[in-house]
Amino acid sequence: MTQPISVIAKSLVRERLRTGLSLAEIARRAGIAKSTLSQLESGNGNPSLETLWSLCVALGIPFARLLEPQQPTTQVIRRGEGTKVIAEQANFEAILLASCPPGARRDIYMLMAQPGADRISHPHTTGAVEHIIVTQGRALVGLTDAPEELGEGDYICYPADQPHIFKALERDTCALMVAEQN
Repeated sequence: MTQPISVIAKSLVRERLRTGLSLAEIARRAGIAKSTLSQLESGNGNPSLETLWSLCVALGIPFARLLEPQQPTTQVIRRGEGTKVIAEQANFEAILLASCPPGARRDIYMLMAQPGADRISHPHTTGAVEHIIVTQGRALVGLTDAPEELGEGDYICYPADQPHIFKALERDTCALMVAEQN
């Protein structure tokens, strides 16, 4: 089991970087010493509930977000992989690729692309995530600095609040995209 202080430390760093505020400014807003915040971000110390609550207020986040382990930034599921649930009375199976976080909004798009016309997207709103399933052809998809080659039936999700790309590798490449905003 992950120790709470290590999860809290990573969450504090993640959320402080998300706000763009300095260590000193977050500490000032929370009413704690800068050295205390530095120790907590390093995974040292035993913070009180009051200290953590003050940090949440300073960061503008719900308390539970400090206890959430950081999710992988990119996930790829190849066709035929994943946990299947199979129906008994029909030729039907389902694979859950991603669950929807509470309060998230999702838009669904059909993408059609040709080689040579790469779609390089600038970062979207903070916390945005894109889920893509290639339905026909092949494509290079994901963060611009670490795209993944996908074939028919492959799935990827990645943080869309960073630069990302969709590059068709075959003619008439199609994909289903779910854009999630939190």
